[in-house]
Amino acid sequence: MTDGVTDTAQDGTRLHRLLGGEPTAWLVQRARDRREAGRPLTGTVTLTGATVEQRRAVERLTGRPPRSGTSLSVSLPEVDRVLRESGAAPGGLAEAVALLTGPLRDRSRDRADTASAWAAAFAPLDDAVAGRAELAAWRAWLDATGVVRRLAPSPDVALPLLDQVAAVLRRLPSRGVPIGRLAAECCGDAHALDDGRPAGTLALSAVRALAGLPFAAEVSADSRRTVWASAGVHLDDLSSLVLCLGLPGDSRTALGKVLALHRETGQPAMLTLRQLRCHDEALSAELVRICENPVVIAASADELGRRCPPLVCVGGQPSAAGWRLVDLLAAGGAEFRYHGDFDWGGIRIASAVRQRVGQGPARWRPWRYDQDAYEAAAAAALAGHAAARLPRLGGDPVPTPWDPGLAAAMARHDVRIEEELSLDTLLADLASNAGR
Repeated sequence: MTDGVTDTAQDGTRLHRLLGGEPTAWLVQRARDRREAGRPLTGTVTLTGATVEQRRAVERLTGRPPRSGTSLSVSLPEVDRVLRESGAAPGGLAEAVALLTGPLRDRSRDRADTASAWAAAFAPLDDAVAGRAELAAWRAWLDATGVVRRLAPSPDVALPLLDQVAAVLRRLPSRGVPIGRLAAECCGDAHALDDGRPAGTLALSAVRALAGLPFAAEVSADSRRTVWASAGVHLDDLSSLVLCLGLPGDSRTALGKVLALHRETGQPAMLTLRQLRCHDEALSAELVRICENPVVIAASADELGRRCPPLVCVGGQPSAAGWRLVDLLAAGGAEFRYHGDFDWGGIRIASAVRQRVGQGPARWRPWRYDQDAYEAAAAAALAGHAAARLPRLGGDPVPTPWDPGLAAAMARHDVRIEEELSLDTLLADLASNAGR
């Protein structure tokens, strides 16, 4: 018993003398790396710029001097043989590495386990995104950029985060919900979707995907509010606004009185989301025209005043207030005619409004917003300006299902026509229906 202990101690001393010092640490580490990578201990390993001490250590280990030069090459099978025959490590180099540096890791298994853990962390999000083509590119972008791993460095941290984002996506688009309530119900924290919070960062990038916008663009407070509003989420109910002119009101409700007064005086009304949320009744209007830019409202008020037929300005991507007003008008049976900028962003807004109010021609039709109108506007613009001075279309093309020829014509001409260039035609249409 005592002799066995002594022999073991002597073997350990011999092993450390042969391979355990600093001059051979590089050799042990190379062998360990190979074993952990699942590679055999065959062939040679080479150290460039070897020191005198490292060369002497290899000479003591192998029993012969290394070749001359600055690099130092060592045969791993030879080291294995020396260790076995000397009794320093009867199991050879593999055993020696484990005795000197501790148990070996299976790196292949570690990588597989890590990949499996990350897949499990992403599973709730993948389930929420499945079948939603509008989010497919965004999901691929998460993998390509590694943004999730920067926000959550381990699968254990990522899992609850992505579960929260998945819960948010299942609620979007919404018909109108405060962001604090959405965060509280989906994340258990009313501030989880605030600017700068991990869930807020990821969810906002997904909402940008839903709106057809770049996923990672830097956003100001105003644009952040607009992006969330495009999915029916409002940051507060006072800063979300919508502009309108000529909407009929009533004498019974607070909102009805506001609309009636503004129509009587021929002035535009700026409505807050709070006003619209406090109004529970549908708004009655037979035909409502929708424009994209406030200049149409201003010019209509100047030209027609109290005679202007119902007109709503969505102001670009509709705000939560804009969606609420459209919903109230749709509930009242209104028909909608839409006009906006002839660019891909304008087409996306038109499509969103069309989707919101119903796609049948009885509910939504273009208002001078088809191929013929674009061709005429483009010809007029080209006649008055050098082609090089006209703005080009930016972003990815978008289909125009109400008139497929419109998207084809826009792609062909590659000219952006702002709504202001159609103002005279729009005003003439409104004037022909004034007072109706």
